[in-house]
Amino acid sequence: MKKLTVRDIDLKGKRLLMRVDFNVPLDENQKSTDDKRIRESLPTIQYAVEQGAKVILMSHLGRPKGSVVPELSLRPAAKRLGELLDKEVKFAPDCVGAEVEKLADGLSEGDVLFLENVRFHEEETENDPGFSKQLARLGDIYASDAFGTAHRVHCSTVGVARYFDTCVSGFLMEKELEYLNAVVANPERPFVTILGGAKVAEEIPVVENLLHKVDRLLIGGGVMFTFLRAQGKEIGKSLLDETSLDFVQRLINERSDKIVLPVDCIVSDSFDAKKRVIGETRSVSVDDIPSEWVGLDIGPRSIEAFTEECNQAKTILWNGPMGVFEIEATAGGTMAIANLLADLTRKGATTIIGGGDSASAVKKAGVAAEMSHVSTGGGASLEFLQGKELPGVAVLTDA
Repeated sequence: MKKLTVRDIDLKGKRLLMRVDFNVPLDENQKSTDDKRIRESLPTIQYAVEQGAKVILMSHLGRPKGSVVPELSLRPAAKRLGELLDKEVKFAPDCVGAEVEKLADGLSEGDVLFLENVRFHEEETENDPGFSKQLARLGDIYASDAFGTAHRVHCSTVGVARYFDTCVSGFLMEKELEYLNAVVANPERPFVTILGGAKVAEEIPVVENLLHKVDRLLIGGGVMFTFLRAQGKEIGKSLLDETSLDFVQRLINERSDKIVLPVDCIVSDSFDAKKRVIGETRSVSVDDIPSEWVGLDIGPRSIEAFTEECNQAKTILWNGPMGVFEIEATAGGTMAIANLLADLTRKGATTIIGGGDSASAVKKAGVAAEMSHVSTGGGASLEFLQGKELPGVAVLTDA
């Protein structure tokens, strides 16, 4: 798993073509509303600049589906990067072509050039060899600091690497692999994994890959109701993944010693998921969920039980919120876990947040900076935790 990084090679005077993940949210004025992903790659970009590289950055933004969509231009991200670097970041009108190649060839040591959205070309997502070759003409060395897209077989993440002798990771990619691989390969024990979210089917491969490694598996979120139904309990109108019931039943029968399920939950008599509108709520035992109500969060006694389990742990992996944390009435479980993990990190535990909604949850709780590691890749981290090889990592040169 150990890959060459930008610090392992001579960058001076070289054109460093680097894939970053600047797929950041923009407001109606085309200004970035969350520059976390830009900041995460700053150490790699600054290092390359200091080493005298000619830095050429490429990324995607949104899903323009092969068309030029002005609202999805990366110009605002390039502008924000320039502000954070406190230096000029040149912006290319496209990501391939004669004009772009001229801009790349004209760079001086320490210059930074940002390419326009690679997904303005449909060839990008098709991993078209011709488009990959055009991108490759811009650089002497390929680097990837875009863990969030490492599970995509696209030109800028995989195809382009075939045209370089040396492909290295940036510092963010290195950090992601270091933390997530430690969990998968050799976690410090006791090792607790907390799984939540809405989709049991997505979590099944993670459970299968990690169950023999964890000391405790805590189940919350919408996922918990399929587990409760597998135990024969009434779950009302709560989320249910019927296709996963057999798997969950087998899991409970074979590994009940490791699985910790909620003992109570927050239910509501009505819930509109799209409008985020909720009716009356109450806390009930998981044995007393009303048939017409919907479960939306773990309850206070479950929080206590989960806290007790986590207090013993040296390594904690969290993937998926405990409830509908976007609404205050059903955010209690998620916020409690977020604050608990922040406290345990301060006490010396290693805490790893699996990206996606979990990352949004710790950010909302105001404790993201206190975790050991918050992954920048929701889908990528999920596939990594399933034990899959990520194509965007496989193409990087082994150390």
